Amino acid sequence: MATVAFRRCVSWTLLSASGAKGVGIRGTNRLYWTTFRRTAGALTSRRAAFLLGFPTLSCLGYEVYHRVQTSAVVHALEKEEVLEQADYLYSCAETEKLYQLLVQYKDSDDAEFLWRLARASRDMSLLPNMEAERKKQLMYEGFEYAKKALEKDDKCFAAHKWYAVCLSDTGDYEGVKVKIGNSYIIREHLERAIELNPKDATSLHILGFWCFAFAELPWYQRKVAALIFSSPPNSTYEEALEFFLKAEEVDPNFYSKNLLMLGKTYLGMKDKEKARFYLTKAKDYPAHTLEDKEVHKDAVDLLKKLG
Repeated sequence: MATVAFRRCVSWTLLSASGAKGVGIRGTNRLYWTTFRRTAGALTSRRAAFLLGFPTLSCLGYEVYHRVQTSAVVHALEKEEVLEQADYLYSCAETEKLYQLLVQYKDSDDAEFLWRLARASRDMSLLPNMEAERKKQLMYEGFEYAKKALEKDDKCFAAHKWYAVCLSDTGDYEGVKVKIGNSYIIREHLERAIELNPKDATSLHILGFWCFAFAELPWYQRKVAALIFSSPPNSTYEEALEFFLKAEEVDPNFYSKNLLMLGKTYLGMKDKEKARFYLTKAKDYPAHTLEDKEVHKDAVDLLKKLG
């Protein structure tokens, strides 16, 4: 029975940082348009540097070079347009349209396409009424895209973030031992994502959720984990609180689930006053998504228990 209880707990807590019923992590959507504008600018500046460095370049050579570089700039602009469209569809929760747009770039060598496709595949898998086998296929598909994104650019914070999330998802099909073993790797990639971009609130939230998951494990479940690993992952409510608060600091009220988790964390720390404050904020958060509605219900239930 302890093993079953532990499996259920780990499955819920590490399934995703977005919630147990399959709503994708949305959080902040202030994405990276300026990055792509800089890309086009960098291509142009490199062309200028090339010409300055080689003043004896023949007219024919220059014409060929000019065409190649102009083509590269055009492709950079096309990339920017596609990614802006993708980010817009994501902000509108147009999951299926987003997936169909990005899957056309599944063979791309560009991490910016790949991590978005990983996220879109995962969100597709979490749609209501998704057939079980297709759900599993999409989960693994998302992980492969995230893995490829990381291989193409290991300095892309979003690639690290979605690799961590997708790795956690696949663990549900690999058994408890693999799931717990993966949790070390998941934390490493979340920490790397935050190192690369300390202002990404969702990475901070997910790491806070990771800490909360292990902080709330009862003693008997810790014992089961200790049978599998000599030193199983562990954390504290205080550590989880640090990440949740930091996420709020960098992007206030960005995510209803972060407010709910702040309330739950303060409850775990026996601070009822602060718990009530954040649970009330979670309850009053505008319910734009199914997840927001679930957060509202959880917050109301917890506030009733607080009295």
